[in-house]
Amino acid sequence: MNTFNTNEMNQQFDNVFMAPARAYAALTIDYAEKILNAQMEASQAYTDAGIQQLRQLSSVKDPQELRRYMEGQQQVVKQMAERAKGDADKVVSLQQDYFQKSQKLTQESVKQAQTAASTMRQPA
Repeated sequence: MNTFNTNEMNQQFDNVFMAPARAYAALTIDYAEKILNAQMEASQAYTDAGIQQLRQLSSVKDPQELRRYMEGQQQVVKQMAERAKGDADKVVSLQQDYFQKSQKLTQESVKQAQTAASTMRQPA
């Protein structure tokens, strides 16, 4: 008569299902944190730039200052465009890293499941 080993079954369940789920959850939380931080940094930079531009505009006193302000807007637009491109590149990089790591986790989980399944098939 075969004995039923619950400890071994619980360990296999943890190895096959729970450990990969915890690893995937940790990876997803790290990714979410990085994305949120990137968004907050970008938002702060855009807010600071906007406030700075409003302060400069509110200090304009004559037509020459207004002309200089308007000419400076081209540089501001260029800087903001470069910032937006950098922010977009950062997000794409984070997404690619997340995809690669999650793909690796999936492959490792499948291997563990296959190993567990093959050991369960073997007679005791």
